[in-house]
This record gives sequence, C-alpha cells and structure tokens, in this order.
Amino acid sequence: MDAKTYTAALGELRTLRDDIKKARAALAKLEAERARRIAALTAHDKAKAERIAPAAGLSLAEVVALVPALAPEVLSATAPPTPAPAPQEQEAAPEPAPAALEMDDAPGALAPALTPARAPAAQPAAAENPSAPPAAAPAATPAPAAPGRAATLPAPARRDGTRVLPSVPEGPEGDRWFTHTPNLASTHPNFTQQARSTVFLDAASGVLVHRDRTLQLALGSGSAGEILNVVFNAVPEGVERIYITGGDPWHRDAARHPYLKDAVAAWLNAPAPGWRTDTGRGKDRLAGHFVHPRHPVGRYQRTHSDESGAGGQHVELRSVGEWFDVDGAHPATVRDAFRLLWGVLRSHWPDAVVMGSPSQTGRDLWTRTIPARGQHADGYPVLSEELRGLFHATAGQGRTELITPPRVPEQLPALVEYDRTFAYAKHTWKSAVGTPRRVTATTFATWSQKEQVKALFGCGHWHVRVTVPDTWDHVGILPAPAPGDRAWHYPSTPGTTFTTWAGGPEVYTALTNPLTPWKIEILDGILFDDGKPLDDWSKKLKDCWARLAAQAAVHGDETQATAARLASRAVRAILLYGIGAFAQRPRTVTGTTPRTLERDVPADAEIIAFDDETITWQRPTGFARDPHAHPEWAAGIWSAARSALLSQRMREDDTFVGALHVPAASVVAFRTDALYLTAAHPWPYHGQPGDYLYKGHLTGPLPAPATEDDLLALRDAGRTALTTGSQ
Repeated sequence: MDAKTYTAALGELRTLRDDIKKARAALAKLEAERARRIAALTAHDKAKAERIAPAAGLSLAEVVALVPALAPEVLSATAPPTPAPAPQEQEAAPEPAPAALEMDDAPGALAPALTPARAPAAQPAAAENPSAPPAAAPAATPAPAAPGRAATLPAPARRDGTRVLPSVPEGPEGDRWFTHTPNLASTHPNFTQQARSTVFLDAASGVLVHRDRTLQLALGSGSAGEILNVVFNAVPEGVERIYITGGDPWHRDAARHPYLKDAVAAWLNAPAPGWRTDTGRGKDRLAGHFVHPRHPVGRYQRTHSDESGAGGQHVELRSVGEWFDVDGAHPATVRDAFRLLWGVLRSHWPDAVVMGSPSQTGRDLWTRTIPARGQHADGYPVLSEELRGLFHATAGQGRTELITPPRVPEQLPALVEYDRTFAYAKHTWKSAVGTPRRVTATTFATWSQKEQVKALFGCGHWHVRVTVPDTWDHVGILPAPAPGDRAWHYPSTPGTTFTTWAGGPEVYTALTNPLTPWKIEILDGILFDDGKPLDDWSKKLKDCWARLAAQAAVHGDETQATAARLASRAVRAILLYGIGAFAQRPRTVTGTTPRTLERDVPADAEIIAFDDETITWQRPTGFARDPHAHPEWAAGIWSAARSALLSQRMREDDTFVGALHVPAASVVAFRTDALYLTAAHPWPYHGQPGDYLYKGHLTGPLPAPATEDDLLALRDAGRTALTTGSQ
C-alpha cells in the first residue's frame, strides 16, 4: 500500500466512524422513545409486562428494569403482600437500562412467602436434665415481615477485599453450561478391588503390628527412608501400606520450618536410600506424595528389582488419623478396629475392601451400589466442567463462626456444646439427578407459587439477592463471600443486602424461619430432578455405624470396645469424606526439582519449600476427567447440614431444635456440626443421625472466647467437666 492509498483509506475510516456515531445516536433515540412508550402503556390498568415484552422486542426482565411498575405480581409482592405503593412513590420511567447488567443490579424474582416453622417458646435452661423432652409449647405468631422494596434494587456497595462470586453467563453461552460432560459417567465397576498388605506402626514407641505379630523396631531418627527399610527388614515378604498410628514422624523437624506443611514436605522429599517417589501404576493408584500438614501420604517405590527380576515394590506411608483419632490406642487395637470395619462392611458389600483412605473407600463402596439395571443402569453422568467449577466456587462446606461481644455477653454464664451425631448421614435421602435446568429470574417469576415452592424445596443451587429484615435480631442465615482471607460469613445486620449463591435448604430456611421471613430475590438458578443416588449407600453405612456403636457400648472387654468404637468412627469417616470426594476440588500436583535444574520448575508452579539440593513446588492442574465427580451432591448435603444447625424439626417429638430456637444472645459459635450456647436446652436425643448430642458443659462465669483457640480450649474443658460430672 502506497502513501496515497493509505491516506484515502484513513478518510474512508473517518467517514465510517461518523456513520457509526450517527447510527448509535439514532439507536439511542429509538430506545429512549421505546422506553417512553412502554412507560406510557402503564396508564392502562391492565397493562402487563408479559404482553409488552414481545411487542417491544425485549425480555420480561428488561421491561421490568425499564418500568418496575410493570413487574408481575409475584415479582413485586412482598411476604406477606403489601398494599400498592402510594402515588408519591410512583416514579417517572428511568433511563434505558444498559444492555448488560451487573448481577447485583439485575432484576430478581421475589421468592414467595412461606409458612414459618414454629416460633421458639421461652425454653428454660435445663442444666439438671438437658436430655429430658421439652414440655409442649404453643406456636407463637411470627413477626411481620419488613416492607418490601422494588425488584430493581441498587447494588449494595462492596467492601474492599470482598470476593465477588461468579455467575452463569447470559444467553446461549450460559445455557451451554447446562449439560453433562460427554462420555463421562459414574458406573458400576466391572472389577474386584484388591486388598493391600497392611501394617500398623507407632513411630514414637517403635511397636509394629503385622497380622497377628507384634514387633519392637528401632527406627533411628525416624526419616521416611529409615522407617521403610526397618519395616521391610522386619517383614521380608513385603507390605503395601504402612499406617502410622502415633508419633507423627513428619513433624520431627517442625521447629526448623516456618510452617508445618514445609516440615512435612521436607520429610517426604528427603533422600531415602533404596527408594524413590512412586510415579504410580494401575487405575487405583495415585502418583507422588500428598503434602498435608497433619495427614500426609508418602508414596514410594524400591529403586531395585527383586530376585525374580520383577519391578520394585510399591508402598504407602499414611496417617491413621485420616480415619479416626486413636486416643492413644495400641497399634494392635487399631488393627482390630480395621478388622471389625472390614467385617461389618462385608455384611453389605461381599467384595468390600478397606482402601488407603476413607474417601477412597467411600467412593468405591458407593460405585458398587449403582444399579446394574433399571433407571440409572447407565450410570450417573458428570456435569459440564463449567458447572463443576461454579459449584466449587460457590458451595462452601461446614459453617464455622465465632460470635463475639457485644453480640454475646462479655462474661458467659456457661458454655454448652451440642454436636449433631453423624450429621451428614441425615441429609443423603434426596440428591440431584438428571440434566440440570436453568431457572432465570424471568422464568421463576412466571411460575405459580406452588411451582416456586416446589423448586425451592427441591434439589437446586440458587443465585440470590438477600435482604436481612429490618426487624432482625438473631444470627445470620445465608452464607456470603467474606472479605479478607475468610471464605464465608453470615450477615445478620438489619437492612443488609448482599448477593450470594445458596442451596435450596438454606433458601427455604430463610423463607420459613420462625422469626421473620427474609427477602430473597432469585437472580438465577440450577435446578435438578430429585433422586436417591446416595440413599442405598448411606443406609448401609448407617447400619454398619449403628452396629459397631452398639457393640462398643455393650462389649465387656475394654480393648475390644475401644476397637469397635474406633471402627464406628471409621464408618463415619467413610461417609463424611466420601461425600467430600464427590465435590472434586481442582487438583494440585506437588513435585521436586534439583537446585541444579531450577529452570525446569514449571512456570505456573508455586515454590513451597527448598534446601541446598531440592526445590519443592506445587501447581494447580484443574479438574480431572473424574467419572465420580458430583459436586452437586456434596453441595446439597452441606447446605442441608448448615440449615439444620439453624432449625430442625424432631418429628417424633413434634419440636424444633437449632440456633434459631434459642435466644440470639445465647449463640456463641458454630463449628461444622456443633453448636455452642450459653445454656442447656431440653432437646430430645435418640442417638440417630442428625440428633443434637449434649456433649459438653462448662459452668461460668467465663470470658467469651475471642479466638478459635479460646473456643477449643473451653470446649475441651467442657467435655471433661461433663464426663466427670464437675460442670
């Protein structure tokens, strides 16, 4: 292109620029005229957004954004319904809305008013007999809801550092998320799991238990290499798994490192003569070490072949703390616990094998309950990677919250702990199945109240705008992204508005709580069919747990009673961590590189430790093609468990329990499945999953805990006091 052509092309470009400006001005004028005419249509008393939207070439949400007065009745009604706004509250039509709205600005469909749970009666403290059933109390009338506001609320100001949760893209791009990953589904296994030869070692005392033998070993300094060589000298036939029952050798040099995880990484990656890091073999083996501050996994392989020329042996070093706290039990008792566990599992799964971790065992047992014929014989398809990522970012696990003065007294009259027994097992009776459906605000607004209630009570995950009632004076209900390093917090200040994602159980609780219904606006949602993919698995595990717990309670031999109690805890861990495994967090790979090859460290890796010879790093690898990834199941169970901490009906006793059924100032803390109060309450306990167990009681006055460590110290003292009767 010569200079003359270049100059002419620039002139044509300027002309095109001016034409675009004129076209945009004309379009803006037409859009303003369209907005004016839409507003003028409100003069007709039967004007409806549903008819105006197609005539204007807009969606229902866009019409409502232009003229809120045209909102459908379900969108503009409050709970309970309020009279039409006074004339002075009617405003002129706003400026045309931008083409793309921030989710906080987007119009939402107001969730309907629902029948509240029974309001809490004034329950007296029951320190003398906290397990006695409560006296019947009349249901109190819930306080009226705060007046509602228009559906198009302005976005609340975001505080610095607050995490903004992702949302589903608008239009066809977001609709494409609502599918399954091709050729990826959970199916019944077509193989028999192989058991691994296992030993139990107390690294502090050197006691090793292998089958029916107990040996005393000298472990030297307790390095991984020394442990492996000493164990294999004592058990020449070889083992494939070494459970460390005590001693925590990976913490031996903790004082030399700034973080416990650094000490663990250094211990795992230290030179081990005759051994190298296992690179994995077979579908059921994971490669490399797993660096965890308290329960690491070391995977090693011999560097030489045996006499037959076969490949080197593979072995795992694991903490038995993944399964349960041994409470100082002898390795032989731990072995007996695993024998009892294996035996009781075999009563339901004839091919059951106790694998290395409870999560692996739980998932393997679950796959063996997938129907071989019938509705789900083809398995359970895995969601699209986009939806799995959304669940990972927006579905938290347990509620952990410490409430401090002035919301609780500076001096507590007591600290009482209630812990929900085998809590997650209570919430596995219903889970999401089928192809997910997208429920936009527009769609939700067009449904009848019956359809809306059914959706909110079903298996769904909802993007909502929440407003705390002006009269609210209790703990928060719904999780919100927290500022700073915390993942979630629970806003409770009256009038606070925030946008979040929440599971159906929590949204339902916010609408039916016994005090005042919260204002919930549906912005978007993921809705599934109701199914029972976990019910058979959970029922079998609950039966195993109950049988082992009963055996522990009646066994005359204290050692065997301890073994049965540990085995029952292992069953609990199988279900708990099995559910966590469905969440399928993005994977992180840990690796090592010699200092002389520093340039070979992956560019996206984070250096987590180094010494004169080795660099230890980790890097995220995203979501694997895991056929058993079902974050929608884990999210639903976690949401239901958080909801039950607030309000749970005891059907057998016709009463409600939980934080919302006690005075607000008496709630001190939430900790996953536990609730800490300032007084005991006569809540019934039948030893069933989900029941509130009266677990600790420390009489005050006590200074209100200011940190988690303070709370844990008081908790431990309260458990001891209740056990010894000195509370």
